[in-house]
Amino acid sequence: MDIALQAGSSAAPACRCCGAPLRETFAELGLTPLANSYVAPADAARMEPFYPLHALVCSDCRLVQLAEFESPQAIFSEYRYFSSVSEAWLRHAETYSDRMVARFGLNAGTPVVEVASNDGYLLQYFAQRGIPVLGIDPAANVARFAIARGIPTEVAFFSAATAMRLRAAHPQPMLMVANNVLAHVPDLHDFVEGFRILLAPGGVATFEFPHLLRLMQHAEFDTIYHEHFSYISLFVAERIFAQHGLTVFDLEELPTHGGSLRLFVRHAEDAAKAVTPAVEAMRVLERQSGLEGPEAYRGFAEQVVETKAALLEFLLQARRAGRRVVGYGAPAKGTTLLNYCGVGPELLPFTVDRSPHKQGLLLPGTRIPIRAPEAIVEARPDYVLILAWNLREEVAAQMSIIREWGGRFVVPIPRVVIF
Repeated sequence: MDIALQAGSSAAPACRCCGAPLRETFAELGLTPLANSYVAPADAARMEPFYPLHALVCSDCRLVQLAEFESPQAIFSEYRYFSSVSEAWLRHAETYSDRMVARFGLNAGTPVVEVASNDGYLLQYFAQRGIPVLGIDPAANVARFAIARGIPTEVAFFSAATAMRLRAAHPQPMLMVANNVLAHVPDLHDFVEGFRILLAPGGVATFEFPHLLRLMQHAEFDTIYHEHFSYISLFVAERIFAQHGLTVFDLEELPTHGGSLRLFVRHAEDAAKAVTPAVEAMRVLERQSGLEGPEAYRGFAEQVVETKAALLEFLLQARRAGRRVVGYGAPAKGTTLLNYCGVGPELLPFTVDRSPHKQGLLLPGTRIPIRAPEAIVEARPDYVLILAWNLREEVAAQMSIIREWGGRFVVPIPRVVIF
């Protein structure tokens, strides 16, 4: 399909990695609002903007990506996602800090910088060990929480210019952390160049992001939303880093967010850190899975349709049988899932979320109310649809009380499972 002709334009959009024209569809998910643009009840009768959610794949470099319809400033300057709300994510952060301290010998003389540091959820564990830390986050409302807990935080979008400014004012970090942010930046090259500039000689940067291969294998189309400008494989990441004098020397596969990669990156000239066999093993796996060619990408759209059909079939059957279904979680992925599937309050009367910053609001597009978790106990539903399915174990443990009245949990991805 020629995307330029479909859009009525004479020129196809350009790939943000290599600049080639984008003409191949990866997933067409219709029109959706911004995933975290929660609606106040007082504004329920007002219009909200919807944008095409059309993921494309570059025919040259194979980066999967969305067009930039809204600027990062509009999306991230005021944010409602607070990392510390999730106990599982806090455990993930603490385990990471323990391992990095042990592996790289971090101490009071080895500063740590986190890009997209949110509310200080991770840096707090380094600070507790007396390691100097600095957070960088564009959301002033979230940064205030980090600062209040004693985590110095720069309110800024990270870029080459930001890195130059920080390098002049602070010691260069021996560890830089970028958890779930690489996919959120429209200018990948400017962002990565900032790491080259700021990272100390001999230092290490780690990047965590949802792995494109796992997204494809598990039909995780709901992780496609406008905050995520790119969907990344090792194949693409190595190409981007290499253009900025950086080398991936190790990696780990993580279960977070439906399957993520953690890449360990160094300056290219830092030969003391040899490239591990894990990197080559992932290169081989991605190659064997077809990520360097076109066919694997062309089959993804059909998986998306099947997942949508299965979820709607479950919800319709439950309604016709007189069964009540409510949601758990108000994540960004829920916005994509529910808007693409056309699910509103008639099938899902409300969802709940532990974050007080979301309670009392409405989900974007669908206008499904967000309540506190106690609402599930009051409603005693037959099923709880876990929209934050990447936290299914945590949610099932927190809400185990539904078993008392015979309630069951449901996850929609990669397929509808009732347990």
